[in-house]
Amino acid sequence: MGATVDRVACSWCHYQNEAGATSCGTCGAPLNAADAVSESGWRAAPRLRDMAEFRVANITCQIAGQVVPVAEFTLTEGEVIFFEQHALLWKERTVSLTGKNLRGAGQRKIAGMPHAVIEAHGPGRIAVSRDASGEVVVLPLHPEVETDVRGHAFLAASQNVGYDFVKIDKLASMLHGGPGMYLDRFVAGQTQGLLLLHGYGNVFQRRLGPGEKILVEPGGFLYKDSPVAINPVPVQKGAGFHHANWAELTGPGRVGIQSMYVHRHII
Repeated sequence: MGATVDRVACSWCHYQNEAGATSCGTCGAPLNAADAVSESGWRAAPRLRDMAEFRVANITCQIAGQVVPVAEFTLTEGEVIFFEQHALLWKERTVSLTGKNLRGAGQRKIAGMPHAVIEAHGPGRIAVSRDASGEVVVLPLHPEVETDVRGHAFLAASQNVGYDFVKIDKLASMLHGGPGMYLDRFVAGQTQGLLLLHGYGNVFQRRLGPGEKILVEPGGFLYKDSPVAINPVPVQKGAGFHHANWAELTGPGRVGIQSMYVHRHII
């Protein structure tokens, strides 16, 4: 019988890594650092080490920088990622770019949401970033797993990840108000996918049990697993808020929040 190979499970994405590895090969999270979890159960998103590298399928990604992180991809022949146009930072000449309209592009444009993405085709290297400080959140997606994300938080994804959207009426920032909130909906295909998000400030995650509820200020909501229900709940009267709602999240599943909110006016 062969010798048993010890494995180290990543506490963030649960990928099984070889013993001795210092960072997760699938999401880049440090493996030799203790989780930062508050007494209320919020886990800080792993602070990726500068130049942390990980791999999904034939796509290698490296995160550079701390204040305004950059995601640098190395694509093999035939590998494709997609992202919003304004996220592009630089690319090698061998990487070709093509535009692609999203489903429901007209409705997305009216709502002030991105209505097209750029596809980058390997081979070669390409880098993307958001024009804001914060954290890059790496979410490896298992086949046919769906994740809902607040609008304008998407950074990049592998080609096998489907990109759609849904509107949640009566949800908006308590400070700025608004008619509702649009969520981007990402679903992996038949193979593992890669989804990168940008969170303003710091990002925290909590896993809700079945039927467990929590109220989140809508501006702080970042992402959730698809089984987690999200509904508007009015703020109590006399609290100084007018026509404002909480985002009530009901488990089971993960919920991600961001500590800083930047309001985007819809034109």
